[in-house]
Amino acid sequence: MGYLKRFLSFTASISILIIVWQAVIIFGQHPEFLMPSPWRVAIALWEMFTDGWLFGHVWVSFVRFIVGYVAACALAIFLGVIFGWFNALWRIVEPIVLLLKPISPIAWLPFIMLWFGIGDAPAIFTIAMASFFPMLLATVLAINSVSTSYMNVAANFGLTRFQTLYKIVMPASFPKLVQGLHAALTAAWIFLVAGELMGTSEGLGFLINDARQNLRSDLIMAGIVLIGTIGYIFDRLLTYFEKYVTRKWGGG
Repeated sequence: MGYLKRFLSFTASISILIIVWQAVIIFGQHPEFLMPSPWRVAIALWEMFTDGWLFGHVWVSFVRFIVGYVAACALAIFLGVIFGWFNALWRIVEPIVLLLKPISPIAWLPFIMLWFGIGDAPAIFTIAMASFFPMLLATVLAINSVSTSYMNVAANFGLTRFQTLYKIVMPASFPKLVQGLHAALTAAWIFLVAGELMGTSEGLGFLINDARQNLRSDLIMAGIVLIGTIGYIFDRLLTYFEKYVTRKWGGG
């Protein structure tokens, strides 16, 4: 019954979005080349699917995203555990992190192009930059938020610092680490297109840029719909995983 309610809610939400979209076109009197209708976008998606190049663009973007996201999160968790465990070191590094974190990866694009040239590397690096800092800060926060009572128990049992970190701190902070993975995923997916707009010949970002150059607003909107749909699926999957971890491990 719960799944049926969620499905009906999702269907109603998408229906409202399509109705509002169509109403904006009708009452705003926007020409098709400025605001393609949902039907035109659906035809464009079908065109990409039947031509056989839709899956190729989605797959290339997916691989770039996974490589950049996983590499950044792995490095951020590794460094975050070190900085969270050694507070004196974190106090030195924290101002640097807080200085770099607000800078959008888009601002680095000219340098990224100079450093990595064209191809997959600039897109992967942009995705990694977008996900690194949210994951790093979430990891440090997760390590520092472990209850002192856990630490007292570890001391009473005579655990070493490494044993305390491995057996107590890491399991207790795992739920918050998953929350960090969720936040990092959202940031990384948002900047996927920015990383693919320059110097790539495949991917969703290239699809949108190529459609813009060819004045195909229906293909531009189709690419936007694809990005939103895939991002929604990723978000739902991590949300379910987050709930599962919270049930198994508690709130950390």
